[in-house]
Amino acid sequence: MPQPTSPDTRLFTVTADTLVAVDFTPREPRERRRPRTPRTPRTPREPGPYRRLFAVPGARAFTAGNLLARLPMGMFGVSAIVMIAGSRGSYALAGAVTATGLAATAVVAPWTARLVDRHGQARVALPATLFAVLGSLALVLCVRYDAPDWTLFAAYAATATTPNTGGMSRARWAHLLKGRPDALHTANSFEQGADELCFMLGPVLAAVLCGTFFPEAGTLTGAVLLLTGVALFTAQRSTEPPAVRRAAGRAPLRAPGVRPLLLVCLATGGVFGSLEVVTIAFADGQGHRTAAGAVLALQAAGSCVAGLLYGAVRPKGPAPSRLGWCLAAMTALMTLPLLAAALTGSLLVLAGALLVAGMATAPTMVTTMTLVQRYTPEGRLNEGMTLAVTGLLGGIACGSAAGGWIVEHVSATAGYGVPVAAALTAFAVAGALVTFGSSNRFIDGCRHH
Repeated sequence: MPQPTSPDTRLFTVTADTLVAVDFTPREPRERRRPRTPRTPRTPREPGPYRRLFAVPGARAFTAGNLLARLPMGMFGVSAIVMIAGSRGSYALAGAVTATGLAATAVVAPWTARLVDRHGQARVALPATLFAVLGSLALVLCVRYDAPDWTLFAAYAATATTPNTGGMSRARWAHLLKGRPDALHTANSFEQGADELCFMLGPVLAAVLCGTFFPEAGTLTGAVLLLTGVALFTAQRSTEPPAVRRAAGRAPLRAPGVRPLLLVCLATGGVFGSLEVVTIAFADGQGHRTAAGAVLALQAAGSCVAGLLYGAVRPKGPAPSRLGWCLAAMTALMTLPLLAAALTGSLLVLAGALLVAGMATAPTMVTTMTLVQRYTPEGRLNEGMTLAVTGLLGGIACGSAAGGWIVEHVSATAGYGVPVAAALTAFAVAGALVTFGSSNRFIDGCRHH
């Protein structure tokens, strides 16, 4: 006869080959159980400076179009040289044609930028780009059908109407981030990193296209990318800065503080131009001319990484003083390629030296563009920044000529003294800017953006 089961009794039974235990001990009511300690919710991490930057409405859209339009800037020169030298058998002619286009750009670009400021980016940049693309197509046809040499100069000069896409992007950031200097610093750093990336990838892409398909492929692809990118960029009307038909301020070239900055840009361009020519000559002398592009790409890569890291930190101290420190660092680091070439003669060691040396150029350019934005009168920002780019182009031309002369008459190793001298010149000019700036000669009367 079954007996009553005690609450503390456990019942055992066997089912097939399994032993089952049943516990009749009364359970504690649910409400008496010890409540679980709730987990402390994690504090969400504050987004980084670049995430905050691209959280601005419309920023991603206009940046994507601008990057697409900016990539061909590093393609056109190499593509034209390969195309012309390959068909006419003359590097001298190819170099003269590209130099003419550079000179035409230095003259035309500030006028194009002034029209952009007065009438708006969309109304001016797209027609100007279309005219420049037609010039590129004319150059292709002249080369393809063996037209007279003078037609090459005329066609390539027509591409000078290409708008300063990087300047227009910086103008949008200045408009969207007005009154937020830390965010604008990050934006300028990103733009400089994008410049370095495009000028690093552009020549490589052009060389691959021209070598893999046909000599005109680089120019044609660049023209398509430029027109498509500018069309996408100018279609973003919500972030476009307003046009100023009649700017109240004086011309940027006459504004206090701008001229010394243009001299800094000129000298800094001398660093870039001389490094390119001297490195190609040094690699050629070592029997590795085809590796020169990869070595120069390392210098651009170092600059790109340094620019992005520089944008992630909050700058301290006044911008003129920061420019002086950046140029001092660039002067010191530019001695590394000279020492690597003179002491080792190794292209591999030189590549490492250029990688490190490039890390000072982007912070220098970021700070320079920040000061250009600050000193340029309101309503003429595109014109002011295009003048800075024109100074860079002029410096690149002068640096290329000086570096080539030293290489030809002395040696490729001695040529690395040219970027050191150019950086030292820029540092001296920046010293004058800091000195006079401390007495408010340059700062008074400047509108801050």
